[in-house]
Amino acid sequence: MARNSMIQPEVSQPDSQLSQNQTQVDDLLRVRELTEQLAAPLSPEDQTVQSMPDASPTKWHRAHTTWFFETFLLQPHLEGYEPFNPEFAHLFNSYYESLGSRHPRAERGLLSRPSAEEVGSYRGYVDAELNRLFETEGSAEVADLLTLGLHHEQQHQELLCMDALHLLSLHPAWPAYKPDEGSADEGSADEGRADAGQSSAPAAGQVVAHATAPAPMNWFRHEGGLATIGQAESAPADRATFCFDNERPQHQVYLSPYEISDRLITCGEWLEFLEDGGYCRSEFWMAEGWALVAEQELAAPMYWRAEDTEWKVFGLAGKQPLNPQQPVSNISWFEADAFARWSGARLPTEAEWEVAANAPVAGAHLNLDVLAPRSAGSSPDSQQWFGELWQWTESSYRPYPGYRASSGAIGEYNGKFMMNQQVLRGSSFATPAGHARTTYRNFFAPAKSWMFSGVRLARDIP
Repeated sequence: MARNSMIQPEVSQPDSQLSQNQTQVDDLLRVRELTEQLAAPLSPEDQTVQSMPDASPTKWHRAHTTWFFETFLLQPHLEGYEPFNPEFAHLFNSYYESLGSRHPRAERGLLSRPSAEEVGSYRGYVDAELNRLFETEGSAEVADLLTLGLHHEQQHQELLCMDALHLLSLHPAWPAYKPDEGSADEGSADEGRADAGQSSAPAAGQVVAHATAPAPMNWFRHEGGLATIGQAESAPADRATFCFDNERPQHQVYLSPYEISDRLITCGEWLEFLEDGGYCRSEFWMAEGWALVAEQELAAPMYWRAEDTEWKVFGLAGKQPLNPQQPVSNISWFEADAFARWSGARLPTEAEWEVAANAPVAGAHLNLDVLAPRSAGSSPDSQQWFGELWQWTESSYRPYPGYRASSGAIGEYNGKFMMNQQVLRGSSFATPAGHARTTYRNFFAPAKSWMFSGVRLARDIP
């Protein structure tokens, strides 16, 4: 496994430099160790398999995040650095065209070699070389690249969880990523076999049992007008002030009066939509979404299955009885938009969301013991802005006015994806500590639902 124990500062440095390097080392150690903790419940076989082109094997996430540090920090800034394995530059480059050839994304699951164990050795080697870099290099450029690399790895930590869930959902036994040790609310683990295909509705005449309705939804009112969104320029890009380039520049937007809900939509409310024919009524759906309903025979959220007289929901803790109080998860934008139309509301714009949520981030950290979204009553953030589920918005993912991508390969990080995607705001239960903020712009294609995504409603004020 990773030799993170080798990361120690050089004591002969001046006190100021030692303090700066110690902070860098502490951040690196914390983030790199968390990746290994997340991978630990998965066998070497689990870590190699790729469930679909959109997902990546756990082993690949571990190696790619290491390649990022090797490519952007060690090779240009550590004199005499020798790559662990030169072939890894091709295997673990994700989408950086300017950095050379890449192994096809859809074929990452065919990489039986290097083994998961060798990837651990790769991580340890790079971590030790990063320590050597910190002994001699304290420039602002290196500090900025380190901070970017840490946030990049945190993104992949959450993706690792999402991808592992999708992989395990395709196993006919629905095995748990991590056995339930006290679920997010009151559900209990339930072993058993389930079909691995698309979600299916109960047979005609079948009654699916569910509990009481969720607490009433309240609405926050905003009178509209000019508002400021986005992240202001800051230097240096330390862990406290970091943002991705797609969150800049800060700018003003005009908002019409609106209301936004004080919590996320629950499984119980989604069940009402389903039982009212929500997946069978084209009037609620965008044309492309309705075509997907027909093509994929969608009848329920991605990880719902009807068994006997009740719905079961698959999560990282395994199969659980549907909890009507829990936020509904793994919803596509098309599904979220259809639900909003059915309910007589709409999805918020990303600007409306940011203005309403402009408060200290609460509850936004990955909890290895609670790997599921919590109900509003049990969430540290009672209004569920952060730490439960990413929330779809009405906004297309486009550059902010005045946006300029960074120069060089780093400029490929965000800018070239600003098309055919929808923005999600907030954070999820799998978002690592320090990686959530009100300005964060996540994005996925509207048909995708394997991410930890939920729904918050908004509505116009006449």
